[in-house]
Amino acid sequence: MVRIVTDSTCDLSPERQKALGVEVVPLSVHFGEESFLDGIDLSNEEFYARLRTAETLPTTAQVNPEEFARRFRAHVDAGDQVVGLFIASQLSGTCQSAMIARDMVDEDNIFVLDSTTVTFGLGLLVEMAARLRDQGLDARTIAQKVEALAKRLRFYAVVSTLKYLKMGGRISGTAAVVGGMLGITPILNIRDGVVEAAAKSRGRKGAFQWMEKQLQAEPADLSLPVSFGNADSPDIMAECEAALAASVPGAEVLESSIGSVVGTHAGPGCTGIAYFVKE
Repeated sequence: MVRIVTDSTCDLSPERQKALGVEVVPLSVHFGEESFLDGIDLSNEEFYARLRTAETLPTTAQVNPEEFARRFRAHVDAGDQVVGLFIASQLSGTCQSAMIARDMVDEDNIFVLDSTTVTFGLGLLVEMAARLRDQGLDARTIAQKVEALAKRLRFYAVVSTLKYLKMGGRISGTAAVVGGMLGITPILNIRDGVVEAAAKSRGRKGAFQWMEKQLQAEPADLSLPVSFGNADSPDIMAECEAALAASVPGAEVLESSIGSVVGTHAGPGCTGIAYFVKE
């Protein structure tokens, strides 16, 4: 049997994790002296409630190799193969921890992939891995196919406030103030594991129009699912879905709630789309 293992930054709901039959290993989030396992000790709702009143940003910590080794060994000892799909290595050391654990346990039956993405982009790849497993493919073939899909993944998101990017040192205080006064909405992109500022617009409507143009330039493969995500803002996600609906006609639409790891920097109100471009 093939086991699909990922980490909590995939932002799949507990219900979706169970339905897919995937194992999710939690990262941890720290508010001062308090430590929580992402998605286990702290729900998304509780996290955003804390974040809104925090004077300093929480910190997050990767999964250590020993935890991955323990989980991998249990699967291999049961005669199973493992496909592990994790947050971009440029964003966290979690994938590196999984690679170390693979080398400790069984290099031949554990396949570890750097997703080069995160949150609902990673979740979309995990969805595809589970579907390939259900088709009866072996672990090596699943890993190869998911790796190819990752190269076709496009991820775009907008943030509703510059506050958390400023608190995290991603932009200057002056830029945050000026951007807020001008109603600037940054549009973020993830390519090859790196988060970039793809563009900026005046307000969300302009940001969604920019995304629509991107979908026209690089059309979605409508035979594969499309994923929308939101950071404690399902109403804003609904706006995004409505704005982009004509660009993904008939596609299977998945929805995701952005968790604490990405939410720490994006802040509440973030939304976006992940999809696969046509071959």
